[in-house]
Order: sequence, then structure tokens, then C-alpha cells
Amino acid sequence: MSHRLHVPAQSVAPASSGTRRCKGCCTLYTWTSGTQGSVSSARRTLRHALDRAGLSAKAVSNAVLAASELVANATEHAAGPYLMTLRHTGTELICEIHDRDPQIPVFPAAAPLVSGRDAPEGAWGELYEDLPEGGRGLHIVDQLTSGNWGFRLSGDGRKIAWMAVPLAVPSPPQ
Repeated sequence: MSHRLHVPAQSVAPASSGTRRCKGCCTLYTWTSGTQGSVSSARRTLRHALDRAGLSAKAVSNAVLAASELVANATEHAAGPYLMTLRHTGTELICEIHDRDPQIPVFPAAAPLVSGRDAPEGAWGELYEDLPEGGRGLHIVDQLTSGNWGFRLSGDGRKIAWMAVPLAVPSPPQ
């Protein structure tokens, strides 16, 4: 599955207040590997910003869960300090997680799953053991963002994990 690996260049006013790193961006949260509760703090901060942007409860929940996986991955697998930004492009909000690791992760192939009623007795434990530990969360991110996420390198060679959150398009008048 391929992912869009660029962020739209057009940007407008920041979605919320914060320290600006780029045009249309605001810093939502910064942390280090020693920051206690960084994932929950990042979730809470992003939820507040997305609620203020007027997104639906489902869109906010999906985005917060996907972002928390990207925050956890950065904290576990890459050098910090870390930074979460939000960029308003006019049609979507781009949430970015910055770290200091220049290596782009490989998106693992999905493991085949069987439904509970089709699985032979005791198969769930064996199936779970057969799934690779690394990369499970990226499949969750992929599902929650409808594939609208990816990684890119910054100008100084640092990795940025990003995901797009579409802004609600108003329904035409009846």
C-alpha cells in the first residue's frame, strides 16, 4: 500500500495558538524520552486542538488514537527531543510528529486474520504469537486515517511522521 509522502504546500492560519515552526503550523506539544506520560499528554493536547477546530467526535477520536500511536513509536524507537505540530491547509489538518531519527520505518505487510467463529479452538493465542510485534500500530494508523499518513524527511534529515485529518465539508443547502 502506498502512502502520500508529502504535505500539501498551501497553508493558512494556524489551527490553534502555539510556537510557530513553519507557515501555518503551530507547536502543540514537545517532550523528551524522559517526559512522564508523554503519550497521554499528546493525546489530550491534540484532542483539545481538534475539538476547537470543530471536528466531529468520531474524527477527533480516530485522529487522537492514530496520533498517539505515532507519538508512542517516536518515543520508543527514535531519538528526541520530539515535537507535535498541527498545520491547517484549508481542506485538512496535518498532524506531524518530529523526531531526530533519519530512518523511515518500513510499513509491514498485513498478516492474514480469521474471524473468531472461523478460527479453530485455541487459534487466537497462536495467531497473536505469529503476528510480528513491530508494525501492528502502523496498521491501526493506516485504518484510522484511511491511508492518509506517512513519513518524510525534513530539510535537515530528521524524520516527520504525519497524518491528515480532513476538515468537514458542509452539506449543500436543501
